[in-house]
Amino acid sequence: MKINHIMKQPALGQKISELRKSKGLTQEELVEQCNISVRTIQRIEAGEVTPRSYTIKTILSALDYDLDKIKSEDSKVTKEFKKLFLLEIDDQKEVSFLTKQLSIAWISGIVYFIIGFAEFAVDYFRHFEDRMITNVTVYIALKLVILISIILFVRGFILISKIFKNYLLRITAFIFIFITCIFYTYDILSLFIGSFNPEIILDAEAVTYGVIGILFGISVLRLKNGLGTIATITGIFEIITYSFMATIILSLVGFVLLTPTIILEIILLYKVAVMLKAKQAEINSD
Repeated sequence: MKINHIMKQPALGQKISELRKSKGLTQEELVEQCNISVRTIQRIEAGEVTPRSYTIKTILSALDYDLDKIKSEDSKVTKEFKKLFLLEIDDQKEVSFLTKQLSIAWISGIVYFIIGFAEFAVDYFRHFEDRMITNVTVYIALKLVILISIILFVRGFILISKIFKNYLLRITAFIFIFITCIFYTYDILSLFIGSFNPEIILDAEAVTYGVIGILFGISVLRLKNGLGTIATITGIFEIITYSFMATIILSLVGFVLLTPTIILEIILLYKVAVMLKAKQAEINSD
């Protein structure tokens, strides 16, 4: 089923219209040079559709305009071109796959966010009140559900790193998953082999997550060219949140700020999923 979602690009269409007119070409004459339908040209210039990067390259080539020049200009259309070329995926199966996987990622983020409150209560009573408020089976099941949710959630950022070619984000996301697996495995095994002082473990988690979280936030900030304000706000929140965690002394502030940070991360993943749905609709309509 086609998704009727259209991302308007008025500045982009206006720029192409200006270039065409400066060459003294009608839409029909431009069509003859780049082998694109008149209707497609009309929709692009009217800002009714987000064209594929290949289509834009073809049009600019027909207009004898250097792509590097338009991408280096400081204008509104420059931002739209950056967004367009960052999402340079034209294979329908790949777009469909990424859309589904990112949907799983942000939904997993919601699951992790909600169940995380139950985990906090269980761990608090276990480590600081020295009593279990659930049986061992329920405790292990809770930990495994949250671990799987976190893995699927963070995996969404690995997929985003592929789309936007953000290698720092990919590396930090993999490390985040790795250290999470270590800490959650320890939580489960400590039921049977005994545990260290809980304060030492919490301090170790705060420092470890703090350092990798700061790098993660920096990598998310690099998505601002493709995702705009949401990437900037999310990245800043992550840097601040995990900086507090890394101090140990102010780690409680970091844990409090973790709530809005996770919400922002979920929104960011959702936004990319929506962008991919629009891309899928564009491919299906061609």
